[in-house]
Amino acid sequence: MPARKHTIFPLLATVALLTQGIAVASAPLEDAGKKAYSPYADRAYPTDVFFGDTHVHTGLSADAGGSGTRLMPRDSYRFASGKQVTSNTGQPVKLARPYDFYMITDHSDGMGAITDILSGTPNVMADETGRMFHEAFNKGGKEAARAQVELVSQFSQGKLPAALNYQPGNPDFARVWQDLIQAAEEFNNPGYFTTFIAYEWTSLVKGNNLHRNVIFRDGQDKAGQVEPYTTSPPLGSPNPRDLWAWMQAYEDKTGGQVTAIPHNGNLSNGMMFALQDDFARGADYDPAYAQTRQKWERLYEAVQLKGDGETHPLLSNEDEFADYERWDWGNLDASEAKTPAMLPGEYVRSGLLRGLQLQGRLGTNPFKFGLVGGTDTHTGLSTVDDDNFFGKFPIYEPGPARATHLAKNNEKLGISYKGWRYSSAGMAAVWAQENTRESIFDAMQRRETYATTGPRMRVRFFAGWDFSDEDLKRRDLARAGYSKGVPMGADLTRPAGESKAPAFLVYAQRDPMGANLDRIQVIKGWLDRKGESHEQVYDVAWSGDRQRGKDGKLPPVGDTVDLAIPAWTNSIGAADLGAVWRDPDFDPTLQAFYYARVIEIPTPRWTAYDKVRFGMELPPEIPLKVQERAYTSPIWYQAQ
Repeated sequence: MPARKHTIFPLLATVALLTQGIAVASAPLEDAGKKAYSPYADRAYPTDVFFGDTHVHTGLSADAGGSGTRLMPRDSYRFASGKQVTSNTGQPVKLARPYDFYMITDHSDGMGAITDILSGTPNVMADETGRMFHEAFNKGGKEAARAQVELVSQFSQGKLPAALNYQPGNPDFARVWQDLIQAAEEFNNPGYFTTFIAYEWTSLVKGNNLHRNVIFRDGQDKAGQVEPYTTSPPLGSPNPRDLWAWMQAYEDKTGGQVTAIPHNGNLSNGMMFALQDDFARGADYDPAYAQTRQKWERLYEAVQLKGDGETHPLLSNEDEFADYERWDWGNLDASEAKTPAMLPGEYVRSGLLRGLQLQGRLGTNPFKFGLVGGTDTHTGLSTVDDDNFFGKFPIYEPGPARATHLAKNNEKLGISYKGWRYSSAGMAAVWAQENTRESIFDAMQRRETYATTGPRMRVRFFAGWDFSDEDLKRRDLARAGYSKGVPMGADLTRPAGESKAPAFLVYAQRDPMGANLDRIQVIKGWLDRKGESHEQVYDVAWSGDRQRGKDGKLPPVGDTVDLAIPAWTNSIGAADLGAVWRDPDFDPTLQAFYYARVIEIPTPRWTAYDKVRFGMELPPEIPLKVQERAYTSPIWYQAQ
């Protein structure tokens, strides 16, 4: 079936399309068999999408505080809820729109130590390395920057003195954790601004990043009964299996709920989606590993400040949109360069394909994850809009030198990057019934989420067997989606006797404050009968009157960006796009996954705003435009 284009209703008239759902079960009427006239009666389904950040660091994280971040959790919550604050470099800053939900994820290892290092407490000054860090950080400038790099390097390589690496049982560690909990409770305002108790478990295996953000569904009464798990033996471990065991123990002890979201894998040097257990000397995974990972890691961080993690040009060489905000130079501390062989273990699409492979061997797919975006900001300021970008660390807050600043360099290995490589990060979108901890957490567990690279696009994605073009015309599109199929994050199975290929109902609406849409694509991944993996990108809806070329590709949407301002116009693209699409290459005997990718028209990148606002020239290798995007969680077809 050829790709179909739909630009169906004006933007403001279609808000209801994305906020409607379907009643799972209607209340019985007096007249048996008669349905309620009101399509909104007895609804029991996610009716709205909420936008938030699942990955934020404040001055309590060692690498943030050590680099000059002085904003603390309460400052960060005030900012995220819409208040104006003063940045770490003394600049006024405010969001265009507040977040719906927010998670401060300060590092568990060394929790509270950086404030003691900065102030020079007696226990820190009694340690030779502690005195060195205290003096360097308080000198500021280049000395502080070098100290921050050295602090991260010592921790990455397991060489940080115990006196500086606070762990559970340390009263200062406990004090900081309880204050983090209290701050989250103070700012939690259900229905308006939801905060979660959280932390980041900071596993580094010789500099290879395997971090996880640990998110609690619960409040202080339960989360306050434990202290965060760390990665430093003997109390902690860098092995994810041990983190999952800690999570199970937490739930057993408190009756609460907790989940973990892995940091995007492009600094893991292939370890994030490895095909073997690197913590067991490369042994094969066992079924218990697959079952446990799927239980505790329902989501994955697809995009953040350190680049985009959907795919890579070397992995998806026929995907014209694969080369986006690429970050592929090495691991976290620049101790090991990247090689092409590492890439399949780092990206969303290849990770999903490897999950299908492991499912065939283990019976369970360990890499069956939905998608979210985050920032991983270390300034306490979550800023995903390119015209309001405040960087990764204080040195990358707005200033004329930040784009060309040498961020990291290993001359021996020949790897380095400059400040312009940082992207403006991402955002998590969650379809839930209400803006509360419980509802948002439960939606995350269902994987009814998607990632955006910043814009607040509204995206629905369903799969079923009986969708028709008439469903796309409905104002209550989601009602058809839920009644006839399954949403993003779910499994799709073929009913007995069904001979058709599955149909996908996809709809996207642009950010009301953002750019029009270029196209919607469906990305399919599958295994053939030999177990070899394949992928295909299908254009299913697009703006304008474009036609495919002889190569099967659509021509570019165009470009309205004026770099002199910088700005763009929505004279091209579409306010909304949708499609009902059937897989033309469907084989009912083969396992597969599908997810939607929504792409905007070109807009100015943060570097373009810097160029104009600071009146400077930038080297030609620095990109000044982007095509922002969203990635839905996959739907998995389960062959039987």
